[in-house]
Amino acid sequence: MYKVKEMFYSLQGEGARAGRAAVFCRFSKCNLWNGREEDRLSSVCQFCDTDIVGTDGQNGGVFESAEALASAINALWPNEIDLDSQEKPYVIFTGGEPLLQLDETLTAAMHRRGFEVAIETNGTLTVPSGVDWVCLSPKADAKLAITQCDELKLVFPQAKAMPERFEQFNAQHYFLSPMATPNIRTGPDTSKANNTKLALTYCLSNPQWRLTLQLHKILDID
Repeated sequence: MYKVKEMFYSLQGEGARAGRAAVFCRFSKCNLWNGREEDRLSSVCQFCDTDIVGTDGQNGGVFESAEALASAINALWPNEIDLDSQEKPYVIFTGGEPLLQLDETLTAAMHRRGFEVAIETNGTLTVPSGVDWVCLSPKADAKLAITQCDELKLVFPQAKAMPERFEQFNAQHYFLSPMATPNIRTGPDTSKANNTKLALTYCLSNPQWRLTLQLHKILDID
């Protein structure tokens, strides 16, 4: 059984694959914050800006099997899929924390439909075999269960998770993403502009790191 908050087709807005079309499958729940505002300050992750509670979002729901969820994801891809094509359809499993639910069975079901499979994870749980692209976003001092990734995207600044801690981590790409509002109900965050300046300054002084912005929010796309 898989509990999905929402699913939609859009463009990846961040990181090494920004601009690429993808189906986003956002699982409900996270192991670092329960999604309740009253529990935010007592949680490991205190700045999440995503609604991860329930299954009431766009195309959300409870899926009884991997095949059922894979078929729903497949239906959101706009073009006929050519299994022999070099350019594969793309699904990004996110959350919440996708590794609470993503397993080898679902990954295999997506591969049978020709999809390349990516995840966006906090890294505290192991990755099932078959995942093609791992974007790691560490949170605070949470212990990591994975030792390598394709891209490391660090929300910046975090007092307990500054870039210096991850300079030797085994990743192909290193990104800083300026921290946005810590409360999705309070509206625009005036501190984000300052965090963007801080991240820009850090990247200029430490060119191992690159700045990534949330283009989907800047451009106001889903």
